[in-house]
Amino acid sequence: MDFEEVRVEEGNLLADLRAIAMKPSLEALGRFNEHTVRSRFLDAFVPADSIKLTINGKLAGFFVLRNRTDHLYLDHLYIHPEFQNRKLGQAVIQYVRKEAAQRQLPIRLGALRGSPANPFYLKNNFIKIGESDFDIYYEHPIPTLFQKPDE
Repeated sequence: MDFEEVRVEEGNLLADLRAIAMKPSLEALGRFNEHTVRSRFLDAFVPADSIKLTINGKLAGFFVLRNRTDHLYLDHLYIHPEFQNRKLGQAVIQYVRKEAAQRQLPIRLGALRGSPANPFYLKNNFIKIGESDFDIYYEHPIPTLFQKPDE
């Protein structure tokens, strides 16, 4: 797997992947609207904050890591269903932990209520810090450079 920079012209490709990855969770909530899912991503798309995951040149997923003054915000993390359950999410968390440790910042994120991402984040030492009608918010304390990822 490779971590690669995202180009401006790849925004629609990432929005498509987001719609594919989110569809099951949003349908379970009765809230899937492909146009809304895509436009919410594209309205805030910043290529410099985005990193794509490729396997043999094929897009397997992507994440968006935004640098805030007091934390890193993992704004998006989506793995194409074809590539799920291959520890790609774990590789992203290791990448983000390393960035957070180097910057001495905690990591924050939000996950859709009912999403399979919630147990994943809890397993990776994120702590629930809040909720809204549709999302659950988490924080990971400042990691150390020597912290071992959970298996």
